Amino acid sequence: MNEVLVKLYIPKVDQQYDIWIPLNKKIYTIINLLVKSVNEFTKGYYTPSKMPYLYDRTTAKVFDINKKVIETEIRNGTELIMI
Repeated sequence: MNEVLVKLYIPKVDQQYDIWIPLNKKIYTIINLLVKSVNEFTKGYYTPSKMPYLYDRTTAKVFDINKKVIETEIRNGTELIMI
């Protein structure tokens, strides 16, 4: 399987989304894709002034933006938070 289904929580818009993310992309690429997606979901309301960080919602561990998703602990069902 080349993708995992995660729960993404965005505190700024107080929304949660179930999103498929590819395993072979780097975290910084995933963050950019997530920002664009959430911006579209919120009709332009979510526009961060700088690149947000991606955290594990359970452990509060920040993910290294230079690692690929497959090199992290992100798996199906992982809950993420983007701040």
